[in-house]
Amino acid sequence: MTLDPGHFHAALIHKDMYSNVDSTIEVFASPGPELDDYLARIDGYNSREENPTSWNIEWHESADPLSQMVSMSPGNVMVVAGKNDRKIDYILEAVKAGFHVYADKPLVLNPAGFEKLEEALRIADEKGLLLYDIMTERFEITSILQKELTKYPEIFGEQVAGSAEDPGISKESVHHFSKTVSGKPLVRPGWFFDSSVEGDGLVDVTTHLVDLIQWTLESESVINRTDIEMIDARLWPTVLSPDEFNQVTGLDTLKTNLAVDCNGEMLYTLGGVYAKVKVAWDFKAPQGGGDTHFSKIHGSKANLIIRQGTEENYVPQLYVELLEDQVDDLREVVENSLQTNFTGLSMIQMEGNTYQIKIPEIYRKGHEAHFAQVTEKFLEYFEAGDLPNWEKSFLDVKYFTTTEASRMARVK
Repeated sequence: MTLDPGHFHAALIHKDMYSNVDSTIEVFASPGPELDDYLARIDGYNSREENPTSWNIEWHESADPLSQMVSMSPGNVMVVAGKNDRKIDYILEAVKAGFHVYADKPLVLNPAGFEKLEEALRIADEKGLLLYDIMTERFEITSILQKELTKYPEIFGEQVAGSAEDPGISKESVHHFSKTVSGKPLVRPGWFFDSSVEGDGLVDVTTHLVDLIQWTLESESVINRTDIEMIDARLWPTVLSPDEFNQVTGLDTLKTNLAVDCNGEMLYTLGGVYAKVKVAWDFKAPQGGGDTHFSKIHGSKANLIIRQGTEENYVPQLYVELLEDQVDDLREVVENSLQTNFTGLSMIQMEGNTYQIKIPEIYRKGHEAHFAQVTEKFLEYFEAGDLPNWEKSFLDVKYFTTTEASRMARVK
């Protein structure tokens, strides 16, 4: 069941078919441009020439889609991707009604929303329900390999705790309001630029980066909110002109410049390791450019760095900066140990003791394809009947971290 689809991620989940998912999507929504966009995307997947899908849409029109979904109950999993300010209320009512939840990030925007999430998690546990958010970035190959290399002490050494000035792990990304998705210019709803609805720069895209930090440092271990110490957090706006707003929304309602609180930076510790997260938004990427990502993990023997900038042609690349003379160990791991799961990996020397890990194109699935991969993971957990405890703890601690950062930034 898809409830109130207001974000294109709701459709991306259905870019592929799944053997254990019914081909009928029960959609509960009011009529409007967001629903039209969702239906058009599903139709596009169904009618494409290569590997078309075969989804059947059953649309249930209602002024109160949530109540209608609960009343009819035609399915057992609610998918939700849309206005983030109401998302936690949808989630809480869904688990109360006995539905599993598969939700786009972010689930909550503030401490009050986090309290509701705690209640939803408690109810889901009591009823044996899955509550899962769509963490696509765990399936990006450079992030996977960066994490893998931390497991080899002969190369990485030990995780360095770092400091406020030089964190042990940092992740930064730059995004753009104007972009292309599934080959078409993305039309964003007007509310996307309202941080009280979409979320500010510390609770939206940062969700992915905080999740990657947990996933990298703690792997599959249960963590707690007491492992987090928030040190500093700040927000700042990106200013859109009326013309820019019109370009990406198709609306001519904006008459003066709009300041969007979409940029955020936080510094905190997780289990004693200093972590920095930074997200920034520009209107449009430079010609030939795209979203960028930077990540650095400090080890006692090596630094593991992801760059996705001009020199990389905006394709994420993984670099290993050796701090000792362990190049033979690195070659052994890349060209032998990792070949079991990543056939074709190789390495080339860059400047000094820095080496680039060359990744075959077969592993570069792309952001849109990651939605199918994370959906398969959700379905795997669904078949097992429960989420692992570490996944539950990750979700809880992740949203505690983002909402605590937002709270801190707003009380300064």
